[in-house]
Amino acid sequence: MSDEDLRQDLQLIGRELERFNRHRFLRIQNSFVRLMLFNLARGMAFGLGTVLGASVILSIFVWSLSQVEFVPIIGDLAAQILEQMKGQLPQ
Repeated sequence: MSDEDLRQDLQLIGRELERFNRHRFLRIQNSFVRLMLFNLARGMAFGLGTVLGASVILSIFVWSLSQVEFVPIIGDLAAQILEQMKGQLPQ
């Protein structure tokens, strides 16, 4: 490998490093305030998604259990849970 090839490779690496340093993610990481705000927003979105997803899945599960009538114990229990949930809804 000649000196000229080495010089070209180093210039290419330098350009890529400059491009990498201009990336938005690194600019967020360089500022403590931006990093904290980014992580706060990320955590809130994760928490909201978790709560909404669990609510939808649980409500579908309880509704499907209330539709099961051939197993009286499970069907009655699910119907009672569904009635209690309906009673909790604001009028």
